[in-house]
Amino acid sequence: MDQLLHHLRHLGFTEMESKIMVELARQGSASGYEVAKRLGVSRSNVYATLQRLESRGFLRCSPGEPAKYSMLKPEEMTRMISDQMHTSLDYVERSMPKSEPEKPVFYNVEGDKNVLENLSRELAAAQHEIVVDVWREEAELLREELQQAEARGVRLLWSCEGGEGMVDQPLPLPGLPSHGMGNGRKFSLVVDRRWCMLGMRGESCPTQAVVTAHPVMTGLLLNHFAQELVLYELEQDIGEELEDRYGRRYADIAARYWSTPAPDHEQ
Repeated sequence: MDQLLHHLRHLGFTEMESKIMVELARQGSASGYEVAKRLGVSRSNVYATLQRLESRGFLRCSPGEPAKYSMLKPEEMTRMISDQMHTSLDYVERSMPKSEPEKPVFYNVEGDKNVLENLSRELAAAQHEIVVDVWREEAELLREELQQAEARGVRLLWSCEGGEGMVDQPLPLPGLPSHGMGNGRKFSLVVDRRWCMLGMRGESCPTQAVVTAHPVMTGLLLNHFAQELVLYELEQDIGEELEDRYGRRYADIAARYWSTPAPDHEQ
């Protein structure tokens, strides 16, 4: 009995409604007075509850004096409840206000401390892959965090420039100006293909970086990284044949897209 009353309340019936419905189902039919007497509750409460259940369609009321109330068959009652619930659920699904999906944001980070703290936090949370395109100086600063990530099973993909360092990875194409020239060294990292940082750091410039989870930016950095490594691998594989076949033409083609434009007065 307690289990049945519990489930009726779970379906939205009050305790009084549940007890009256069970009592009527057991007895077949009864007047309000008889129900109140059997349950030992106030007749006024019983009459009000009977009328409410009748208006909702869960009870039948036979004419006469006194009026007799009876329950629907269990299968009729459960089918009615199921239909009402599906109607309400469908309406809620269609009508519930939908908030705009959260848009990825770009934000700036300035200063060595803030940049490294942001990087350390994301590297510690990496689960699958870290793509790193940095100079030797920045690689050394991130050595511990990256080694810990690798120990957890995170895949590391490297491109490191600037001489001897913690890794031995491809350098820029021969003869092309390094992208670290100028006021600082550029660096970029992509974590789990969802978060990225692109910035610049150097002795003669303030450390600054752009951080975002925008898929366009992460895609651009991943494509740039892949293209650099593919070109390097092709150059290493073809070797002297590339120079024999294209000669200076190869350097001219590459310089067209990688070199820094000369000032107007030099053109």
